Amino acid sequence: MSTQYVLHAEARAEQGKGASRRLRREGKLPAIVYGGGKEPKAITLKHNEISRHLQDEAFYSQILKLDIDGATEPVVLRDLQRHPSRPLILHVDLQRILADEAIRVSVPLHFINEDTCVGVKAHGGSISHVLNEVEVQCLPGDLPEYIEVDLEKVDVGESIHLSDIDLPEGLTLIELALGEEHDQVVVAVHAKSGGGDEDSGSEAETGASEPDEE
Repeated sequence: MSTQYVLHAEARAEQGKGASRRLRREGKLPAIVYGGGKEPKAITLKHNEISRHLQDEAFYSQILKLDIDGATEPVVLRDLQRHPSRPLILHVDLQRILADEAIRVSVPLHFINEDTCVGVKAHGGSISHVLNEVEVQCLPGDLPEYIEVDLEKVDVGESIHLSDIDLPEGLTLIELALGEEHDQVVVAVHAKSGGGDEDSGSEAETGASEPDEE
């Protein structure tokens, strides 16, 4: 992992809609942290800090450092509630993690060598992304920031499935663990549609050479 995110939090005693509204007026937001063999704890986070972190793709899938009144513990983001029409975060769910317990996290896919893809560069095809992230299971120490998918050798009419992804050591794809029928297409290269003008031209020429019927 290349990025370490720290969330500064405070223990929260007051709960309920009224208390949450007061927190938001103060630039804070209600949250909860659970799991890891401990009781759930209501906490308060800084809205601007969370909002800034949410602009980074890695924040959604990385192990975060939660600092509650000076005591720290590793967590992952589990759920996020946003306001339906305003740029506000309403609530955050965080899950504690243990170093020796596997976790399930959605990790983003990074597609590389798109500009040198043989199906595009040599044969004029177009790339169609089907999945942008995959759910993996691994120990916290094996969690990558992203997974690369190499498109350099993919030709027109070919695709990359989940089973074709070169996974970092220690990772298992959740979908593949469910069976071969879950081996989804991740990305494909299609031939660009064309020939419409030629077909129209042929029809026009054919029509022009035939005498009109009366």
